[in-house]
Formats: sequence, structure tokens, C-alpha cells
Amino acid sequence: MTTRSFFSRANNGAALRSAPRSSLAARAGAVVRALCLVGAVAGAALGAGGVAQAQSAADPAADLGPLTQRWLDDALARNQSSALPLRMEVSVGSLDSRLRLAPCARVEPYLPVGARLWGRTRLGLRCVEGATAWNVFLPVTIKAFGPAWVLTNNVAPGAALTANDATEAEVDWAADASPVLANPDLWVGQTAARQLVAGQAVRQAMVRAPLLFKAGAQVKVVAQGPGYAVSSAGQALTAGSAGQTVRVRMENGRIVSGTVSDSGTVDVTL
Repeated sequence: MTTRSFFSRANNGAALRSAPRSSLAARAGAVVRALCLVGAVAGAALGAGGVAQAQSAADPAADLGPLTQRWLDDALARNQSSALPLRMEVSVGSLDSRLRLAPCARVEPYLPVGARLWGRTRLGLRCVEGATAWNVFLPVTIKAFGPAWVLTNNVAPGAALTANDATEAEVDWAADASPVLANPDLWVGQTAARQLVAGQAVRQAMVRAPLLFKAGAQVKVVAQGPGYAVSSAGQALTAGSAGQTVRVRMENGRIVSGTVSDSGTVDVTL
């Protein structure tokens, strides 16, 4: 397996490690927004000339690792953003040593449907100029190291997180499918969705908004229509958090669905 790492053009490792707490927090919003670029890497890379010349017609398999490494490095470098302070590390695996491929003058790297250049993935390589067509897949790991908040102690399920529960550190954002919550405003005051363990980076799937009412509680329902709003009471059939859709049984027995507001009322649009 070969591994190569590089920094985004706007940042370096020392900057990430030495940046003051306030500076990292201020950049967090930009970092989260820039993550959408990662999903666009695949399409941009494929449109940037994905066909590579094989070095050895006698043993094309021997060239696939370096060829893939260069293609990935180029694809990630082209799509690095100044708003994305991540240190990327690319590791390319190898094919089964028993595999024998026919000679090929040109090999085309490509991303399989549904794959992306993030975390543990794979890259396809197909012969586009040879007597015998073939198609193989190489395992690839894309790591993205950047600032995040790491828990300093365990947090019980349902407990609210505070700023003292985590400290800043560099972690691999791509180690888990759930996005890193680099902005503390996104997790301070939220509750633990499950048992959280010290050393974990705070991610989206780990927290949820605090409950504003439990199942069975009496709630205020505000029904809004064109030019009017009517308030009434109902019984929540499920627990509710801000922004969540819940079902409520009204006094007449009718069941309606609405969105929980920040104040705990259930807004229903008619």
C-alpha cells in the first residue's frame, strides 16, 4: 500500500495545530460549508482527463498503484478550497497478486456509481486501449485531517453537552460517515443521542436537540391557513424536539401532524 499526504493550498499542519481557539471557532462555519466540495470531487475529477498512459505493456498491473496514486492526488489537489483547512492523506491498496491482466496501452481510472473520494472507498480502472478489455478495482482510503471537537469525558445518553465536555484537536473527518460538527454552536446545548465516550470527535449523529415535551404531554397546536391562525390544545403522540415533525391527537379525536417550534408549540399548516 502506498500513502501520500498533502495540505490544502491555504493552510499547513503547523497552522492547524497552533491556531488559537477563537480563530478555529471562527473558521468552523466556513469549514462546514466547504465540505460540500468533497462530494463534487468525483465529477470534477472525471471531467479533468481521467485517461492515463500505462508504463508497462508487459505487466499493466504493476503500474496501476502509481497510476491511481497520481490520479487521486491530482483530483484532490484540483478541488482543494481555501475555505477547507484539511490535510488530505491518500492511501492506495493493491490488487490480488494472483491476478494477471492483459497488456494495455491506456488505462482509465473512474469512480464507481455511488462512490466518492472520502473515507474507505474504491477506484475503478479499465483498459480502454488494448487487445483484451478488462476492469478492476483498487481499494483506496482518503483521510482528511482537520480541526474538530473531541470529547474529554464520557457523556450519558440524554445528557446535555456543554463547552467543557470537549477540546479542540486534529482528527480524521473522513473516518466516519457522519459529518464533524466543527462549529461548537451546533452541539453545545444538544443532548447525547447515545452513550458518548471520551476521545470521540463530536459528529452530527451523536447529538440531537433536547426534548421539549414527552409523549402523552398536552401541547399547544397552532393551525395556520391563508390569512388566519387558530390555537387549540392536543395530546402529543410522540416526544418532540425543535424542528421535529410530530403527531398530535386533537380534542375531537382527529390526528394531525405538525412541526415543533423552538417554544414547544406544534405548528400545523392547513
